[in-house]
Amino acid sequence: MRITRGRVRGSALGGVLVLLLAGCTAPDDGGAPAAGPEGVDWAPCLSQEELEEAPEWDGDPEWLETLECGTLTVPLDHADPDGDTVDLALARRPASGDADQRIGSLVVNPGGPGESGVTMLDHPLFDDEVQDAFDLVGFDPRGVGDSEGFACGDWFAMDDARQAVADAGDVTDADLTGLEESARAYADSCAETVGEEFLANMGTVNVVRDLDLIRDALGDERLSYVGFSYGTYIGALYAEMFPENTRALVLDGAVETERPNVEVAADQAEAFQGAWDLFVDECAYAARCPFDGTATADARMGELLERLDADPPTVRGWTVDGDTLLTMVSLQLYDEGTWPELAEVLAALDEDVDGAGPQLERLYDDTFGQEEEGTDDPESSDDPESAEEPGVFEDTEAALTAVNCADRADPTDADVYRDAAQRASAASPYFGADLVWEQLPCAYWVDTEEAPTGFSAPDAPPIIVVGTLGDPATPYTWAEELTDQLDTATLVTYEGAGHTAYGYGMECVDGPVDAYLLDGVVPEPGLSCPAW
Repeated sequence: MRITRGRVRGSALGGVLVLLLAGCTAPDDGGAPAAGPEGVDWAPCLSQEELEEAPEWDGDPEWLETLECGTLTVPLDHADPDGDTVDLALARRPASGDADQRIGSLVVNPGGPGESGVTMLDHPLFDDEVQDAFDLVGFDPRGVGDSEGFACGDWFAMDDARQAVADAGDVTDADLTGLEESARAYADSCAETVGEEFLANMGTVNVVRDLDLIRDALGDERLSYVGFSYGTYIGALYAEMFPENTRALVLDGAVETERPNVEVAADQAEAFQGAWDLFVDECAYAARCPFDGTATADARMGELLERLDADPPTVRGWTVDGDTLLTMVSLQLYDEGTWPELAEVLAALDEDVDGAGPQLERLYDDTFGQEEEGTDDPESSDDPESAEEPGVFEDTEAALTAVNCADRADPTDADVYRDAAQRASAASPYFGADLVWEQLPCAYWVDTEEAPTGFSAPDAPPIIVVGTLGDPATPYTWAEELTDQLDTATLVTYEGAGHTAYGYGMECVDGPVDAYLLDGVVPEPGLSCPAW
């Protein structure tokens, strides 16, 4: 789960636990993949010409050259295997070790919902020992990316309705009517564009069923899996639904699995505020910082946002007003390694908005990714028929809403959302209310097969949950809750900040998780790793 995306127009725009002490092992490995796994025909992802033309920031050409892509066809409705189907896009980076080093496949998911597991493999993942032992496999879940991904609804109409609310802590009946109308229109548009049957089968229950078919097609007897953020939901539910097919699961940045989206969003608001406060504290040690403490930082930030709204600069062809800056700040909270640069940008803007262009441009590129020359201006297209209709912004990340709405039992009374948004605004003035209002389309969504609640996966082998104390998007309490919920889970804690911790080169985290994946060694209960 990641912060949602509504603020930037046209941007390039996330029972045996006590017995499992160190030295004990997980079940035997998943079995080496058969040559040419049945059900997937692999071919190079990129041609030689595409490799030569790939920009440097798009990945290491030597790594990209190793990637293979394929497709697996699965039922749209698993209860009707002879009915409509979905083609799932997969990518794999074959294990680089000798035959006697290889264990099988390691399937990865980056979260979202709506993030692509195929493009996740564009850059190297994990340590050399893991790369030697496993075929790294990513997939686009149904409705995402090249697995029949879709766009629907005018997300920015809902954004406009939220911005029209003068006081996030006091939403009037007139405000609520506008919010309801835009959210209902979005939900209706998605149902019309994609079809109710497709939306009804978008939930995590069906992604998990797909994942088991992927495991079988890869030739693995049991699944090895690393899921980040929302990907932890997929892994936890897989352990419940297919324990006999589970080898090893790493769940990093655990999401909440029990409550409606509106309540989950309120938790996120508090987590983002907590990460913001940590940033403000850290900012004091930077070379330049506009804040002198958390007590006054919100007010000082508010003054800066108002100045940007009054006279917004232009970066990469896009207007950067206060709302856009707030989006960039919220996304930078995901990675504590970016905080010194964020402090520098905010200090430069605080001193002179007009003179902060270079710093703001770097922040924009770091947040939203670099664009090829000539793609910044939406009006520069030579094909008038390819341009979007003026004023219409289809949501290209609609899978995020579709999966969230499919999975949970959400309230249908808009007053419930209003109450939650007002509480979230009080807890986090800049990050709270929007996180709640972005869940409102779920009040009008099509009927779906909801993900189960209260599951504990009692028959699953050992599972590792990784939680970060200062995670802005998936609060650390969720990692504790998931560990308690899953009978065989062990928690590894990272005491720093940012969203997820495994695979960033922190030996205290990576070493024990690698040992678990490679050899089945479960970390000592209570393992806690200091911040970098």
